[in-house]
Amino acid sequence: MFDSLSERLNRTLKSIRGQGRITESNVKDTLREVRMALLEADVALPVVREFVDHVRERALGEEVMQSLTPGQALVKIVREELEKVMGEANEELDLSTRPPAVILMAGLQGSGKTTSVAKLSRWLRERKKKSVLVASADVYRPAAIDQLETLAKEVGVDFFPSDPSQDPVTIATAAIDQARRTAKDVVIIDTAGRMHIDDQMMDEIKRLHAAIDPVETLFVVDSMTGQDAANTARAFNEALPLTGVILTKTDGDARGGAALSIRHITGKPIKFLGVGEKTTALEAFHPDRLASRILGMGDVLSLIEEAEQKVDRKEAEKLAKKVAKGKGFDLEDFRSQLVQMQNMGGIGALMDKMPGMANVPDAVKNNVDDKQFKRLEAIINSMTPHERRFPQVIKGSRKRRIAQGSGTQVQDVNRLLKQFTQMQKMMKKMSKGGMGKMLRGLGAMKGLKGGMPPGMPFK
Repeated sequence: MFDSLSERLNRTLKSIRGQGRITESNVKDTLREVRMALLEADVALPVVREFVDHVRERALGEEVMQSLTPGQALVKIVREELEKVMGEANEELDLSTRPPAVILMAGLQGSGKTTSVAKLSRWLRERKKKSVLVASADVYRPAAIDQLETLAKEVGVDFFPSDPSQDPVTIATAAIDQARRTAKDVVIIDTAGRMHIDDQMMDEIKRLHAAIDPVETLFVVDSMTGQDAANTARAFNEALPLTGVILTKTDGDARGGAALSIRHITGKPIKFLGVGEKTTALEAFHPDRLASRILGMGDVLSLIEEAEQKVDRKEAEKLAKKVAKGKGFDLEDFRSQLVQMQNMGGIGALMDKMPGMANVPDAVKNNVDDKQFKRLEAIINSMTPHERRFPQVIKGSRKRRIAQGSGTQVQDVNRLLKQFTQMQKMMKKMSKGGMGKMLRGLGAMKGLKGGMPPGMPFK
């Protein structure tokens, strides 16, 4: 997300970042480029105008003119204005009500509503330790109820059975009654996808909203529709008292126009981003962190939070103790690291949050291939337990057998073994000189001029 906008803004701001003096002329040139970058990212025109006006006003004021580093001050202003456009701070779900807290999900057909119900259920269960019941009031799409039931099992929450012959209001009120009887903290009601121009369907969801009086009414919208997403959200907000937005499919949206337009156009906060197909791929929306990512400053806080949630601590501690004792780092350990990396969304997702990634050449970024994780894992899985523990025994005939078993080529096996050897050396440094020595060794990676770290998969 924001790939093209981030690249364009960073190129524009780089020229002014080191300026010792800011003039009306170079501010004008810079803002012309910023304006074009935002429009190309499909940000709504009223949002672009207001953003550029605010930056211009502050850039030509005392805040920048009297700064010892005016170029840096201007970049800071751009960042702060980006935050304002997106809402300044994260707005959490308001669940401060007598249980069960009712959440109603609304949105267009195909926006990813049912999947978002599952993702949000999992997020509430794992992050907020809430007990959740989900129910489908979508009586028009035959597979909708079955789909939600399957997803509910996958994410480990309770499902309220319903039937296409029932009235949506009847389904929702019965689900809330069951949630109350079984002492659930939250009940999430999925609804049928509808077009905002369909009066009959809009009347139905208004009736449903009036009957269940939810504490949260979330509008689920596909980010890839750009500023149309913001306009659709506004139309729904006029019909329903929305409390927030879930922006889906942001992993496939290189422009990011929706994220920068929705708050301004609807007045409603984006509360979550859908960042992938898996039920774990949901992130709380933090405007300040996203502004940092857009400007290539990274998002270390989200990276840490993700690591805390998704890295297996027992495995990490076991490996740390093993390395500290000077025991060998083997292919079982390497496979475990690959799995942990996949759990965190792969290298692409991690790179998005790393500071300084805007300065990494596209040639390097384009070489990162998350599919290689699966290939590397398949190669290791094709080895015997003895081969994983003692990789040095893997020679000609064994390599051919492993390649055949994993559906790869012998050169792929050779590449894996080379990457593993590099990783092994790094682990050996850790055991001798501790983490500090390892981090000093990784310092050379800062500009990534020598390529990516050992073990990172390439095409």
